[in-house]
Amino acid sequence: MALPKMIKIRQHFHAPAVENIEATVAAEIRKPEIAWRIQPGQRIAITAGSRGIANISRIIAAVAAEIKSYGAHPFIVPAMGSHGGATAEGQIEVLESLGVTEEKCGAPVISSMDVVEIGQTQSGTAVYMDRHASEADGVVLVARIKLHTDFKSPVGIESGLTKMAAIGLGKHKQALLLHSYGVPGIRDIMPEVGKVVIESGRIVFGLGIVENAVEQTSILEAIEPDRINEREQALLLASAAMYPKLPTDELDILIVDEIGKNHSGTGMDTNIIGRMRIQGEAEPVSPRIKYVIAGDLSEESHGNALGIGLADLTTTRLVDKIDRKIMNENVITSTFLSRASVPITLDNDRAALTAALRANWNVPEERARIARIVSTLHVEHVYVSESVYEEIQASPNIETEGGWEEFRFDEDGNLPSF
Repeated sequence: MALPKMIKIRQHFHAPAVENIEATVAAEIRKPEIAWRIQPGQRIAITAGSRGIANISRIIAAVAAEIKSYGAHPFIVPAMGSHGGATAEGQIEVLESLGVTEEKCGAPVISSMDVVEIGQTQSGTAVYMDRHASEADGVVLVARIKLHTDFKSPVGIESGLTKMAAIGLGKHKQALLLHSYGVPGIRDIMPEVGKVVIESGRIVFGLGIVENAVEQTSILEAIEPDRINEREQALLLASAAMYPKLPTDELDILIVDEIGKNHSGTGMDTNIIGRMRIQGEAEPVSPRIKYVIAGDLSEESHGNALGIGLADLTTTRLVDKIDRKIMNENVITSTFLSRASVPITLDNDRAALTAALRANWNVPEERARIARIVSTLHVEHVYVSESVYEEIQASPNIETEGGWEEFRFDEDGNLPSF
């Protein structure tokens, strides 16, 4: 088979970044509207989610250190719905894989799946909160604000502080309840649940994190509870303006070297690959990709290959890493079952690429439009085929890194690392 040659490019995105994480977190918490909320002797819970957020252990450590400076006592609660197999031990393992530990963050991690009901929404939906967090004197919400991978919100609330308050702190029980309504549950009801939590008097402040297109911390903002809704909408717009994307909207084949929960809650970011795979929901207009190949599963995912159903082809090495109990718990909770459907499985990357090219009707192999990325979280560096490069080479945001290369596979038939 005549494989096309590939060239490595670098995409230049607008990417402002925070220079000093610790100093910025401290300055934000010392703002007069925030500082008075922390009192000596208080026990304060800090939320920690399952996403692969840049600098997350440093950010949480900085929050904990600042809380201690006021004479209060911070502790960390895993706030990640059903992730980690919906077990207290599994959620600790997820945090450890992200570097969020007592040793690194200077605060104990207290994990439990127990929740208490703290109220109801106006429509009667029960609102739950992690028991340890509910028994604290206050809670600090720490969350990254970004586009959601399941829906587009009419009210400007997607992934962020409100979702952390609702599904993160609500643990498996709240996740089950909200996801039982499908997309309306997380798009429409979730903000109402989060509002009850935020207005409960238990939230000390929220620390909103926005990342730039190259996975650097771009914005850190401490927000008082009564302004979370307003500021979260504005920060979502800021995140969207910096959101990364593939260098082209038209591909025959996209090779994703690694999927995983540390790259996206859906294993692969649906905004990057243009696929939702949710029953009854329209697919994105772009990008348009005929075949997605998922090559491997990250170790940080602990066997949770949710998102594999977004691919068309995969490899034996990925499938062999799947922990079906953990993955099934997550996908059944979400109710988006197609996302855990394992696609056609080939022996290795070479076999998967060969099959995709075979099914790429009426396109000569050497003219196939192919791109290869490390993951959907890392699209600054991309390998593209000749036909793609011809289209994008005039872009001022593109530069090449090296020359043209033949497809190379190792002795097992897999692509080498970038």
